[in-house]
Amino acid sequence: MAIAAVLWDIDDTLFDYTTADRTGMRAHLLAERLLDRYGSVEEALAHWRRITDAQWARFSAGEVSFEEQRRDRVRVFLGRPELTDAEAESWFARYLRHYESAWALFPDVLPALDALAARYRHAVLSNSSLRVQEHKLRLLGVWDRFEAVLCAAELGVSKPEARAFHAACEALGLAPHQVAYVGDHPEIDGRGAAEAGLLSVWIDRTGAVSDGGSGGPRDAGPHRISSLAELPAVLGADTRFGAPSTFG
Repeated sequence: MAIAAVLWDIDDTLFDYTTADRTGMRAHLLAERLLDRYGSVEEALAHWRRITDAQWARFSAGEVSFEEQRRDRVRVFLGRPELTDAEAESWFARYLRHYESAWALFPDVLPALDALAARYRHAVLSNSSLRVQEHKLRLLGVWDRFEAVLCAAELGVSKPEARAFHAACEALGLAPHQVAYVGDHPEIDGRGAAEAGLLSVWIDRTGAVSDGGSGGPRDAGPHRISSLAELPAVLGADTRFGAPSTFG
């Protein structure tokens, strides 16, 4: 059966998260007079991302709420566990203002969405919250491009769990093999979508991640592309091995 819908990741797939994160964090650290604590912006960002990953894991495990993991990110980053909820939220809000001022889509996003609009339905599956991602997609001017936006905070399950991908397929009323998933992370997006039975498309814009030999992402089935300009050809030539047969 042909692909009927494209399910999208947002951060570093549609939205240039990495650039916005660096630009926003640098401006925030300068404003908060914290940059001198680190050798470089990259060092500060690496620390922030390690903390973010650890706190997100707690959220994914159901140990804390989405808001609690945000507040704890601030407390750990600053080394100030005594911060009240209000103080942590205020610090995070100031960071967000700098971060949001740097938001932008990748240049290939609108041309790809335009090229695919007539033939495919479009939806989003993100490991974030609907409140966060709706705000982001509206500010970037593409909210109306998607008929459904599903996020881990509301679903109660995160990628790469197959249940997350299947919930999105159910929202579209389609079987997994009728849906393509496009994301930037080789494991969370690429392998996760492939193992859930979707046509998995891994966008590797930098080429920094290797295939990893016999254990690499390609073995699980993702199609690797470096630009969304390549996506229409992938969707029009679905040649996955093991895809359910439409003959019978």
